[in-house]
Amino acid sequence: MSKNKLRIIPLGGLGEVGKNMMVYEYGNNILIVDAGLMFPDNEMLGIDYIIPDYEYVLERKNLVRGIVITHGHMDHVGALEHLMEDLDAPIYATPLTRGLIEVSLSENGLLNKTTINTVHAGESVAIGPFEVEFFHVCHSIPDSVGLGITCPDGLIVHTGDYKFDPTPVDGWPTDFSKLAEFSGRGVLALLADSTNADKPGWTPSEMVINDSFDKVFRTAPGRIIVASFASLVSRMQQVVDTADRYGRKVAFVGRSMKQNSKMAKKLGYLKIPSDIEVGIEEAKNMKPKDVVLMATGSQGEPYSIMGRLARGTNKQFQMIENDTIVLSSHAIPGNEETVFKTINSLFRKGANVIYEPLAGGVHVSGHANQDEMKLMLNMVNPQYLIPIHGELRHLKQHAVLAEEGGFPAENVLVIENGQVIEFENGKMVIKDRIPGEYVFVDGSRVGEIGPSVVREREQLAQDGVILISLVLDSKGRLHEEPEIISRGFVYKHGEDDIIEETQQKVINIVKKTQGDLHNEIVKSIRSFLYSKTKKRPVVLAAINWL
Repeated sequence: MSKNKLRIIPLGGLGEVGKNMMVYEYGNNILIVDAGLMFPDNEMLGIDYIIPDYEYVLERKNLVRGIVITHGHMDHVGALEHLMEDLDAPIYATPLTRGLIEVSLSENGLLNKTTINTVHAGESVAIGPFEVEFFHVCHSIPDSVGLGITCPDGLIVHTGDYKFDPTPVDGWPTDFSKLAEFSGRGVLALLADSTNADKPGWTPSEMVINDSFDKVFRTAPGRIIVASFASLVSRMQQVVDTADRYGRKVAFVGRSMKQNSKMAKKLGYLKIPSDIEVGIEEAKNMKPKDVVLMATGSQGEPYSIMGRLARGTNKQFQMIENDTIVLSSHAIPGNEETVFKTINSLFRKGANVIYEPLAGGVHVSGHANQDEMKLMLNMVNPQYLIPIHGELRHLKQHAVLAEEGGFPAENVLVIENGQVIEFENGKMVIKDRIPGEYVFVDGSRVGEIGPSVVREREQLAQDGVILISLVLDSKGRLHEEPEIISRGFVYKHGEDDIIEETQQKVINIVKKTQGDLHNEIVKSIRSFLYSKTKKRPVVLAAINWL
């Protein structure tokens, strides 16, 4: 009998919303499912985005047999451009997902170095010892799939992002028959989306957006600007269809929006009548009531179209009187402050902003709510349930839902990134945890910025910095008075007194200290300033010798 065991290792997406990445390992074979990114919290100053810590994979990169992508959203594909710099393994993706991946990899010079295989829902592929079956699921982007992963230890069902939409925009509902077939074969474990585990009932259908768009287009007095994710092809189609009904022309603006719409048209996922689409320059010369612009920036990203419009720095076009802006998305958890700040700025510039939750129906979630999650569990009827995709509160609530429905509590495993699971003789066993930390992307730097740097940036932003410059003679005595430079610290009238007191404190420290003068100054002045102000500025000391 083989001694190989199935191991499941989450590297991202468990304990957070975003940067989804799962490793399935059997013997000397690794299958990766998804490789996404995550938006930074507001405290992560200067960080562009976060990707999984996949050092475990890099240490075993010769064992990677393939990378399967469930759909084209950035929280599932955004880290591929970094991962594929270090891996030589084939990617498997459905046609639209492949197109989105190719756009990203081509921008980074990786497309010609990467093997991408096109798969379709209903097909199966052998990847090492894994037989991967692709089944269609409804989500907020076409061509989404869940996975049935079979290895010698059993069948795993990995849902990816899904919902049970009875009236999807593309007319292709989730594959109930395949889920029932899996159940009949016996499912060892279900790894299921938990994003909306705290939302009761059923997620509304994407079709409700049509009615909301209809109302906006019917009543908007001037130009309409719809902000969405550049990968939301189904939303592009809904905007085009509504614009067509109301005699408006559509212009896609922003690099990623233009690239993805062009790719989706080429593949047949986006159908635009020839007389509907115009370029931005043509749109600017048309009557505002005849125009719809579709742009990025629904999350208030600083360098997106919406972010630049809010600051008045957009070069292609500016806001004009009677603009109606539709933010067709929910704020990603942790990103609410940025979104609302952008909304406020747009209002301040005179726009009419339509956003959730005030205008219900301009966006609906692509994830299953509680009743759909219960249905998924009952249909698949697995031996074990592992909630995935969500913050810890979502994972916990998913477990509660299962247990309330009669699923054995001992067969539900709530884990976070880095926790290794093994299956031994059909039983699930928790093993040692591996690192599953954040990898920060800051400009062109990947992983060079650690948590300590982020904390230091936060401290600088909150409490400022004090720089102490000393000039000492050969005997270690002050050659001149210490220079104290303050930035972002102490703005009220009393500043001069504190600086003078700090200066005298430094003079005394220099006179008394026999050992490490630099360390003593930093430590003592930090403590002194906190005692005076209850603030903790970053204290830097520069000692120059004559």
